Amino acid sequence: MNLNLFFQSFSKHLEELRSRIIKSAAVFFIALCLCYGFVGKLIPVLTAPAGHLFFTAPGEAFSAYMLLDVILALLVSSPYIFYQIWAFVAGALLPSEKKVVLILVPLSVLFFLSGAVFAFLVAVPMAYRFLMSFSSGYLIPMVTVKNYLGFLGRMIIAFGVAFELPLLLAFLGKIGIVSPKFLSQKRRHAIIIILIVAAILAPPDIMSQLVLAVPLMFLYELGIIFVRISYRQKTL
Repeated sequence: MNLNLFFQSFSKHLEELRSRIIKSAAVFFIALCLCYGFVGKLIPVLTAPAGHLFFTAPGEAFSAYMLLDVILALLVSSPYIFYQIWAFVAGALLPSEKKVVLILVPLSVLFFLSGAVFAFLVAVPMAYRFLMSFSSGYLIPMVTVKNYLGFLGRMIIAFGVAFELPLLLAFLGKIGIVSPKFLSQKRRHAIIIILIVAAILAPPDIMSQLVLAVPLMFLYELGIIFVRISYRQKTL
């Protein structure tokens, strides 16, 4: 392959990536501005499981507001961001493979938001109750609003990303990179990778990491099912 053509193609892809990142950032910033007006109404709802929260510095409450604003803006702008991600990926696919992107965009949003809801309704209360169970007469918890919302936000984003695993595996299976047999054979390796990923994405405590790792293992099995379905469609 001509080296000049390679660099031209590479530069073209970099320029496209830059353009899509700028567009996604612009939409995220607009969502950030629009969501700020709802933060005050949502904080009582989101912090209800924790009870009374504190702030220990003059600017900490404002930082908590901005943190929640970022989380809300990310959720609101996620449909457009996922569209930009898959549109960029589609540029490297064959015409017959690009059709799957039209399905993956709405499914990516659905799975991401499902992960966020699961985190808020199940994972966060479970992990928080466990961690607070270590309080006693001489260990009195004084959780700040910034720390709690940081914990909540990290769990929501972590589960949102984790719930994309079945779709990612289905996509890799559709374009022929992985097969059901390969994924089944590499299950032990996948478990180790899942534990590492959970340790990176989840807050730095073993309970939060396990609460993320266990659903990831089920999502991996769901991904194998998705890949099997795509393989059956290829043979029809």
